[in-house]
Formats: sequence, structure tokens, C-alpha cells
Amino acid sequence: MPDSESYEILNRIADIVPVENAKLTSYVSALRDSMARDDQRESEQEKELAAYQEAYQKLTAPANRIGVFLSWAEESVLAHIAVGDTEFVASVDPNVEPELLKPGQRIRVNEAYAIIGFASATENGALLRVSEILADSRVKIGSDTPGGESRIVLVGGDVDPLTIRASDEIRLDSSGRFAIEHFPKEETRDYFFEDIPEIPWSQVGGQEKAIALIRETIEYPLLHPELFAQYDKKPIKGMLLYGPPGCGKTLIGKATAYNLTKEYSQRVGHEVKEYFMHISGPKILNMWLGETERMVREIFATARARAKEGRLVFIFMDEAEAVLRTRSSGKWLNISNTVVPQFCAELDGLVSLENVVLMLTSNRPDYIDPAILRPERIDRKIKIDRPNRAAAAQIMGIYLHSRLPFDPSLLKKYHGEADCARTELIEAAIEMLWSELKESEFLKVSLRNGSNKTLYWKDLVSGALIKSIVDRSKDTAIKRAIASNGKDHGIMLDDLQEAIRAEYRENEIFPKSDIQDDWLRLLDLEPESVVAIKPIGLGKGEKIARKAIV
Repeated sequence: MPDSESYEILNRIADIVPVENAKLTSYVSALRDSMARDDQRESEQEKELAAYQEAYQKLTAPANRIGVFLSWAEESVLAHIAVGDTEFVASVDPNVEPELLKPGQRIRVNEAYAIIGFASATENGALLRVSEILADSRVKIGSDTPGGESRIVLVGGDVDPLTIRASDEIRLDSSGRFAIEHFPKEETRDYFFEDIPEIPWSQVGGQEKAIALIRETIEYPLLHPELFAQYDKKPIKGMLLYGPPGCGKTLIGKATAYNLTKEYSQRVGHEVKEYFMHISGPKILNMWLGETERMVREIFATARARAKEGRLVFIFMDEAEAVLRTRSSGKWLNISNTVVPQFCAELDGLVSLENVVLMLTSNRPDYIDPAILRPERIDRKIKIDRPNRAAAAQIMGIYLHSRLPFDPSLLKKYHGEADCARTELIEAAIEMLWSELKESEFLKVSLRNGSNKTLYWKDLVSGALIKSIVDRSKDTAIKRAIASNGKDHGIMLDDLQEAIRAEYRENEIFPKSDIQDDWLRLLDLEPESVVAIKPIGLGKGEKIARKAIV
């Protein structure tokens, strides 16, 4: 600040200096200018000193601590905070807007541990898996196995607790008390989920008996719960579909999910979505200790979560014998020794859920551990048989439908009626499949009573084989259409007959091993009554029977 007293004295001197004394007047003016420059330098020095002192104070002042806001102790006055592992009841600076303080918010606190401002959010932190959803915006994290470490944290920040599911991952704040970021892990949760196309029962041919039993077993408890309550009858939780490969076990499982969900929706008066978890046994096998068991827990946890959402949940485990194999009594570690007990425990935990159905399939049910197949776990065992002649015709009719192009000469014979032409093709193809000629001989079975039994094509027919025959005939018809530039083409009887020969010639659906038991299970023969099995050379009958496989 300029010295006002000095300027006042200088002004008085200037007033008494004669105007005609130019020399003295110039001295007064020069003195005034000098005093102004000194004042300016002094002002600048004061500013520099103030800036230095401010910087010094900042550099030597104690650092603000970073804490986490927990909750209000008194509304907008005192707050619960955590700094490190210690909790405090702290004051709040009036300049801090209280509405911005949310549980899990990072804050700055001074030496008195008063909240003086906000700290920026961090992008890092511990990432842990959610094992259980609790009430009041709390979740349980960590291991859910006995002896494993776990703890409970609050859901904070902008995370919606309603979106978190078991097996998801969450990021914790620096205090480890709050979940501040959510990772849904859809790739894990929906890993086994499969969309089910519309598969009405009419699209499942030749299994009327099995379908009727499945519908009685699963459908009745859902559609008539009051009757089951009157009889104090609990619905079953699981069933096993077993039988030769290619006979429709997977198709039946999907059709059950579609049709049951549709009928259940009509009963409850609103749309219910199915959640079909298609689990292949080999897919969840893992060489690392405990990983297969973890996946089993995750599968059932997902099923329970979806069921609580109001969905109709189907756990469909294909090739169940791969995972649920009979436990070994030997000293060597077998994965079934730990997976089977885990599966049993999870299956027992489904008792309280009304809308979860477990379906297992297997070509070798004798390999599955008896603890799995006992009553109150897998209550029903349903045999899926090979189709008989009528069922085979029904299945072929599903795939050889009337919308396909057929042989023009055959259509002409029936005046363009595609259904009539189609019926003739189906009957002729089934007649060939069921013929007992040298060409259709496939296996020679030697029995212990000294007799021999010849098995024909018809004895190894399956739904998958029939579908493949129709697909092969389509390929042949398409090639012919391409060669003729799309003129006068359609499926012929010759196409179907050649497809039948090719299918059995390649033997793609039959065992490649020389293990007799594999063939016996495939053919539904009793092992005790069979001595040997010999595949027969195609088209040459028993004269050139190949080397016996046993």
C-alpha cells in the first residue's frame, strides 16, 4: 500500500514551491515518480511473498485423509465414516452438499476427521464373486464351501442391488465394505442357456408312450397343484431318459420345455418363459480340482435364481454318465467321488422349488451312480425305444413333409397331389427298411443256446437315422436340380433307397469299438445270452460276414 502520509507531505511541499522555480518543481515531480515506483515494487513484492507463504502453507500442511461415507448419524449434521479399518462419527463441512453423500462415496477428511469434500472415484479394487443375495441391499461374497472365507458387503454407489445375481462379480471400494461396480458375467450365467424353438408334440414321432408318461409326471403337478396338495403328493424333481442313441431323447427334452411352458402359461393366465439349460456332461468336466463341482453349484444356483424370477426352469443334462459315473472304491482319485455328492446335495436343495425340472439322458444308465438314480432324486426312469414300423413312418413323414418338391412323374400319377406322392414314397422307403433280405442283413448274433440270430436294418432304426436318410435324398435331388438348371426336379424313390443303402454302408451311428457290451446296449440284448456279434458285409449276406468283434 502506498504511504499516504509521505504523499501528503510531498503535496504540501509542492504547494509552497514557487511556480517560477522550475528546478525545484522538477525535483518534486521526480520525487513523486520515484515514490510511485517504490510503491509498485513493494506491492509486487508483497504479492510474491503472499503467494510464497500460501504455497509454503499448502506444502507443509497435513494431507487430507481419504475415507468412505457409510451413513448419516444425524441427518446432514454428523456422519458415520470409515478411514481405513477404523470407523468414526464425523462432522460435515457446511460447504459439502449433503444430498451428494451416498453410501460408498469416497470423501476427503481433515485432521479432525471432518468431511471437507469429495474424493475422485477409483477404477481399481478387489473383484469378488457373489455367492448369495441377502436382504437390505446386502450380498455375500467369497467361497460358499465349508471352511472357505466369505463375508457380507453392502451394495453402494450407483449399483442397483436388484440386478445382482449369484455367481456375478462385484468390485469393492477401498474399505472393502461396499460393492461399487457390478459385472453381470452373462457369459457365465447363460453359458448353458439355449433358446427353444416351437416343438409341438406332433413333431416328436413314435414316442407316444414315453411322452404320455412324461406329461403325467411333470405336467400334472404344475397344472393341478390343488389335487396334489389334497393327496399330500409332492411333484418329482427329476427323471432319466435312457435308450439307444438317436431315438429322440434330446428332442423330447426340448419339446417338454416348450409344451409344458405353453400349457402352464395358460393355467396361470399370463405368459411364462421357459429357461432351458442344456448341459452336456463332457462340457463341464475340468481337470482342475474343484472346478467341475463349482460349475455344478453354479448351474443349480442359476436354476434357483431363474425359478424365483417366475420362469419355468429345465435342467437338461445330456450324456449324464460322463459326469455322474459310479464312484470308484479304489484308492485313486476319481472325479465322480466329489462331483456325485455335490450333485446329490444340489438336487436335494431343489425340493422347495415348484418350477424346476431336472432331466437326465444317457445311452448307458448302468454307468450312472445309484445315489443319483434313487427315489426322491431321479424318481422316474423312462425308456426311449427304437421306433417300430408305424413310428418310423410317422417320423419320416415329419421330415418328408408335403411342402418339399417331389418327382414330377410321381406327382403326375396322383394328379399333382403332393400328399399322395409323399405317402407312396414313405411307404416304399419303410418297406425297404423293414425288408428281411440279404441286402438288409446287418449283424449276426450267436447266442449261448447254440442258435444264431440275424439282425436287419429295421433292428437298428432310429429317428436320427431316418432324418439322415431324408437329408441324403434331399442332397441327391438338389444335385440333380442343379444339373438340369432347375427343370423337372424333385425327390424320387431311388433317392430314398440309395440314401438308405449309404446310411448303413457308412455305419456312422454304430459303435466303432470291439467292446461287446457297447453293441449289446445299443441292441437291447441281454449280455448273458450272447456269445458273439458279427457285422455282415453289406449286400452279400452271411457269406462274407466280417470278423467277429468279440
